Amino acid sequence: MSDTATVRTEQWLERVVVGLGLCPFAASVLTSGRLEILISNAEDADTLTADLDHALQRLASTPARELETTLVVVEHLLGDFDAFNDYLDIAEALIEVLGLTGVIQLATFHPDYVFADAEAGDPANATNRAPYPTLHLLREASVGRAIAEHGNSEAIPVRNARLLRNMTPERWRTLFGD
Repeated sequence: MSDTATVRTEQWLERVVVGLGLCPFAASVLTSGRLEILISNAEDADTLTADLDHALQRLASTPARELETTLVVVEHLLGDFDAFNDYLDIAEALIEVLGLTGVIQLATFHPDYVFADAEAGDPANATNRAPYPTLHLLREASVGRAIAEHGNSEAIPVRNARLLRNMTPERWRTLFGD
């Protein structure tokens, strides 16, 4: 496991995801210690798929009160955003093969993330940018509860896009570098 990847991911979670409130559900999971960060040192898709399989099975078999969500951080593979997107078909298929469709859902983050309907330079893309390609495994029941408690969850991406687009250059550099 790479200490650098773990530290950078934790800093991103604390400063960006929780610090900016991009995900209003993240703080409680992070502070309660129910988040696992699995650093995959995979050099090929088969090894990454084995790591993902392990993470999915562990999350599915562990009570939510102990483990709520998992980040599979891909340190050495899928640096190309198109390759990352191609791999997502494999990840979704694995969820289905394991019988976890409707139980665990996949959210994705990448250093070069660009939403399908956005320009590459749109600051709003940073809502899904992370230091490394990352597969976020979420319990669907937990997502449903969080949405019910939060209320207007459709407003979250709109708020996040506005926040990032209106950020001062100084604040941007502090959080994301150049």
